[in-house]
Amino acid sequence: MHSNAPRRSPAPQRHALLGHAGADAVAAWRRGESVSAARFLGDVLRAADALPDARNVLNVCADRYRFAVSLLAAIVRGQTTLLPPTTTANVIRSMREFVPDVYLVSDQPQDDIDLPRFDLPPVGAGPAPFDVPAIDADQVAACVFTSGSTGEPQPYFKRWGSLVLDVAAEAKRLGVSERHSILGTVPPQHMYGFESTVLMPLVAGAALTSERPYYPADIDAAIGRVPAPRVLFTTPFHLRAWMESGDPASLEAIVSATAPLSVGLARQAESRTGARLFEIYGCTETGQIATRRPTQSIEWEAFEGIRLWVEGEQAMAAGAHVDQPTPLQDIIEVIGDGARFLLHGRTADMVNIAGKRNSLGYLNHQLTAIDGVADGVFFLPDEDETDGITRLMAFVVAPGLTGEQVLKQLRARIDPAFLPRPVIVVERLPRQLTGKLPREALQALARQARKRPSGAS
Repeated sequence: MHSNAPRRSPAPQRHALLGHAGADAVAAWRRGESVSAARFLGDVLRAADALPDARNVLNVCADRYRFAVSLLAAIVRGQTTLLPPTTTANVIRSMREFVPDVYLVSDQPQDDIDLPRFDLPPVGAGPAPFDVPAIDADQVAACVFTSGSTGEPQPYFKRWGSLVLDVAAEAKRLGVSERHSILGTVPPQHMYGFESTVLMPLVAGAALTSERPYYPADIDAAIGRVPAPRVLFTTPFHLRAWMESGDPASLEAIVSATAPLSVGLARQAESRTGARLFEIYGCTETGQIATRRPTQSIEWEAFEGIRLWVEGEQAMAAGAHVDQPTPLQDIIEVIGDGARFLLHGRTADMVNIAGKRNSLGYLNHQLTAIDGVADGVFFLPDEDETDGITRLMAFVVAPGLTGEQVLKQLRARIDPAFLPRPVIVVERLPRQLTGKLPREALQALARQARKRPSGAS
């Protein structure tokens, strides 16, 4: 891991730790019960007083409320919260080398994480005087990591001021205010969940929710426990499963990110829930920088102050909370002055076979559109075949179908050069809680597939 610590601003400012207007404002919902801003602040300050003397903390709390308490307590103490994409043994080893003083905060047993553990004080002990601390804009609040979907996770330090500007712009674009209840199927440790389901409600004075519903019935129940207006932050993977489950609950807004969302699924979600559906564009390096309504336009609109441009074949972004020109790992077509753009896929997703180019995103869309395919992904191995050609593979969750049947359907959908050899039927794909598939996990599936008898699907 290498350091990408941000530059310091010449004139640091300060931003409030919470954006709620008063002590009685609702800052959170826990299992249907409201938590006032004063009670929440009391939990934060008690935790801050109890934290060990260290500079870095790994926060793996699954309960979003406890995660938020731990996060803000660390910020009050001047500590940096580390948010890696996984907590596998090799990642933890790398983290201890990266920041030797790191300790663990969790709300569940974590015997597999080899770090000194700190147990949070019980929450809900009572409110504190509503004297909200102000934090230096230049203070490093978090260190987030790339997902590892294209290689080894890389760390990026995030300053408090940049994070506040980022999520304030998001709240303005989505129309989120103190009246809103914020729900999420994504974990708070992921950059999208971190920004949208934790920081954004805290900065905007809205109410976060402690649960992380995963299954469709859990999503419906979570929506029913909080008052309108409600915003659900989710992924195409979770959204598709929810739409296929029956009669989804109604709500006011849905936001999707982490993977491309088809217009058909967006229309279905809006029609069946009554919500307005937005997509958010961003990355670990920049944070969130643009949105669109996929049922209304294919164009993305950057947040106020953000501009995009292309240097050669490299897309760049800067402005507002992106305080220096930052390369984007996507193929971008800029429109006009750079406030609007078209997204043509990730640079790392582009494959070139027999002189023909295509994107893995497009191929994955064609695969999952096949009737009977519940989930699926194309994979391009690193090593070349003996004939000098690297061949695509595909893994599918398709109860009742064989690999050959899936391949037959693909022949009618994609160029023969991109047909996968082989198609492997599996019980499930090793997705992260965000729905993403790390390349390391797909490589493991590929190794298992090579051990199967010839002709197996």
